Amino acid sequence: MNEKQVKQVIACIDSIKEDYEAAHYMEDNLYLDVLRHIAEGGENAQSIAKEALKSREIDFNRYTA
Repeated sequence: MNEKQVKQVIACIDSIKEDYEAAHYMEDNLYLDVLRHIAEGGENAQSIAKEALKSREIDFNRYTA
């Protein structure tokens, strides 16, 4: 995982934000992927985590069932 990949996922989340359930699901999966990257000692973990948190700037409903 790298920052470019995280940015691509965030762009995808932004493009589907009208479907807030899908966007929220994708955001959750992004966070899980970042946590795995950190847990496995991946490179640039701090900058990747900071980049992933930018998904919170996307305005969509974050509901769970």
